[in-house]
Amino acid sequence: MPVPPPPPQERPRDRWSRLVPRLLAVLALVLGAALAGPAPAAHAAVALTRVTGFGSNPGALNMYVYRPASLPANPPVVVALHGCTQSAQVYADNSGLPRIADRDGFLLVFAETTSSNNPNKCFNWFQATDNRRGQGEALSIRQMAGHAVSAYGADPRRVYVTGLSAGGAMTAVVLATYPDVFSAGAIVAGLPYDCTKDNSPYTCMNPGVDLSPDEWARRVRDAYPSYTGPWPRAAIWYGDRDTTVVPRNATELRDQWTALHGLSQTPTRTTDIGPDATRHDEYVAPDGTVAVEVDRVPGIGHGTPVDPGTGPEQCGSTGAPYFPASICSSHWIARFFGLGEPGTGTGSLPAPTGLAVTGATDTGISLSWNAVSGAADYVVYRDGTPVGTTGGMSYTDTGLQPGSSHGYAVAARDAAGTAGARSGTITATTTGGAAACWTGSNYAHVQAGRATTSGGYTYAKGSNQNMGLYNIFVTHTLKESPTGYYTIADSGCP
Repeated sequence: MPVPPPPPQERPRDRWSRLVPRLLAVLALVLGAALAGPAPAAHAAVALTRVTGFGSNPGALNMYVYRPASLPANPPVVVALHGCTQSAQVYADNSGLPRIADRDGFLLVFAETTSSNNPNKCFNWFQATDNRRGQGEALSIRQMAGHAVSAYGADPRRVYVTGLSAGGAMTAVVLATYPDVFSAGAIVAGLPYDCTKDNSPYTCMNPGVDLSPDEWARRVRDAYPSYTGPWPRAAIWYGDRDTTVVPRNATELRDQWTALHGLSQTPTRTTDIGPDATRHDEYVAPDGTVAVEVDRVPGIGHGTPVDPGTGPEQCGSTGAPYFPASICSSHWIARFFGLGEPGTGTGSLPAPTGLAVTGATDTGISLSWNAVSGAADYVVYRDGTPVGTTGGMSYTDTGLQPGSSHGYAVAARDAAGTAGARSGTITATTTGGAAACWTGSNYAHVQAGRATTSGGYTYAKGSNQNMGLYNIFVTHTLKESPTGYYTIADSGCP
């Protein structure tokens, strides 16, 4: 039976956008009290700043920003997506992310949906009008990330996303639809991308859908068929007693993202982390980076795991449903993203000394450092993100753009694969890549391949800076440096 057309001013919904929230509302009422436990002492709300005018916002979402008092230049960005029945404020107050942002120096963006979009305030991960590139909620979230880069001077190469439940499913959506924007994501109690292509959301959530790794990966590739760049890294978190979004979805997510990276579904290494011995499986790419990880939290149901306290690996509050006390997942997610100041680490090995640049070409940087006693190998970080491992005291990072600058650090790892303290960061620049400047209308920039258009707006290639409406009337100067990377340079371009 066809779905009646929506009333005027209402965003399109199919029948699942009305049925799923009702199911989740019942689950929230049944499970929420059990997860929350006794009401804890009240704590001060996190101060969020509402941001408007971040783009065309076709998904009708709200944007909030948490900016640490001490924020470095060109900081990373983490976009956080709340779960059903929640809000940006609830997720900020209980997830522990603001504390980790203060510690590690990154900008936090909270995307928020409302009951106008979905009666139970769920992101519409299951709805084609919201889970495809260039439209709906997915585009609104992408616009928030672009605004964070242009308005706050954030680093476009270090934009990450995480979310719970419907927010976790929407995390998978934006990783699949915007792999050119988000370099990594953490899916907490979420679902594989495009499960609802041929299944109901109910079936996807419980009992889950079993597809081959190749088929799951194909669905991600189909989200952006012309994309040829690197795929985002993915961390997958779930409680082993989750009956809302069952653990089978974690297995299918693992299959989807390991296949996308061309990896086996057998973990490269397995360890236990946190106070509750969370099982931590890592799937390592040929260059030594952890492309996918799966974290199975024992003894909890549906929610974002937190560990209230003031310890170095503690964070969060159980002051609302769906924040079970177990492990500070936000701490480990930040580590997976490669965030944190040099000198931090979870292992006992000291930071390597003597890190130096030994060579540079148009596309590569060579490094060396001093040995650390007891080290099994070393992990190399570029711009805060792990890019490779080596058993020796030298490493060459390749595939870079000419004339590009990067910050490097290195840490020693023990036999269990746990990294110790990081070295100080040094900056290295590849050769070549002289800057070029271009002035023209947004239409001309797009036609020349210097910018792209999405949702009626224009974005500079590489930096993804929002240049305004896609037309012949808005004019900008773009600087190209390195080759293929454009930034707005209206105030002057050498």
